[in-house]
Amino acid sequence: MRKIKSTNYTNEQFLFQVCELNSAIAMISGRWKSQIVYSISQGNNRFHLIQKELPNISETVLARQLKELETHAILVKNEIPNTVPVGIEYVLTNKGLDLVPILESLCDWGKLYANGKEITSRSIS
Repeated sequence: MRKIKSTNYTNEQFLFQVCELNSAIAMISGRWKSQIVYSISQGNNRFHLIQKELPNISETVLARQLKELETHAILVKNEIPNTVPVGIEYVLTNKGLDLVPILESLCDWGKLYANGKEITSRSIS
C-alpha cells in the first residue's frame, strides 16, 4: 500500500482517472497473478494444486497474491463442506472468467514476438 500523501499515490490515482486500463493493469500486476488466474481456470482450484502447477512460488507469495486477487473480486475463496480440516477452493468470479481470454491473447501476443515476428514501425495518422 502506498502512503496517501505520497507522490506515487497521487500519480497512481491520476492514471486511474485517465484510463481504466491503468486500473486493470494494477489489479493483475504482480509476477504470479496472471499465472494463478490461468491455473485456476484450468481446474487447479486448491492451494496445493496451484503450488504444484507453479513450483517456484513460495507459500507466502501465493497466499498474498490470492488475497489480492480476492480483494479485487477476481476470485472468491469457498470452504468445501464436510472436510476436516476445512478445505478451501478458489473460484473465479465472472470478472476473473472475463479476464482469462484477455490473458490468453496477451500470451499469444508475447509468443508471436518471442518467436521472432518482425517488428516494424508505422505512423499513426
